[in-house]
Amino acid sequence: MNLFNAQKPYQYDYPHPAVTTDSVVFGFDGRTLHVLLIERGVQPFLGMWALPGGFMHIDETIEECARRELREEAGIKEVYLEQFHVFSSVRRDPRERVVTVAFFAMVRKSDFELIAGDDAKDALWFEIDSLPPLAFDHAEIIEKARAHIREVLKSRPIIFKLLDKKFTIPELQRLYEIINGTTYDRRNFHKKMASTGYLVETETPTRASSGNPSQIKRLTRVFSFDEDSFEEEQSESSRNPFLI
Repeated sequence: MNLFNAQKPYQYDYPHPAVTTDSVVFGFDGRTLHVLLIERGVQPFLGMWALPGGFMHIDETIEECARRELREEAGIKEVYLEQFHVFSSVRRDPRERVVTVAFFAMVRKSDFELIAGDDAKDALWFEIDSLPPLAFDHAEIIEKARAHIREVLKSRPIIFKLLDKKFTIPELQRLYEIINGTTYDRRNFHKKMASTGYLVETETPTRASSGNPSQIKRLTRVFSFDEDSFEEEQSESSRNPFLI
């Protein structure tokens, strides 16, 4: 028997707010930080862009709701999700009294093919500094998420969840600069990252753009993050070696 169909020992005669989730999904293309948005296919705000999310079902947790909505509205599965804030302004949703639990996700864009579904007409990546007008209070949610990951980055190197498994130091520096809203000296940044001991270097040949296609133009220094070693060693230390 469904627990929620059973007679409750206590029933309260007061209005109950609805609960939703909204997920700010960040992606990086090596140059610019992006946010995933869906085009709403239903009212209110029909045709406007919004964060993927929706109403929590009575028989699921808030985390299950966030993952289900990402899967149904954008085709995204099995991503790193973290709850970061609750938005409860009284008139934030014109339909009814709605409280939303906001999550952020960090993904490698190359790992996903966006597939709009459910009540989403489309799903696209937008540069974080060139967003269209947004439905509800989603502009505020995105700004809050952006500020939150800046704080999280001070204690945990979550930035590597945005990078491809193999990346260059300029890509890593660019991402740090976007998130922290500043610039770093190239040489000092490289020295700092190398000193962590958790970046493993490989060399990938890059072919010349013209002439003999077999000619090697240069060797690009490519790195990967040794996450296993980091997790093992950091379990005994609270220091973040990637703190800039």
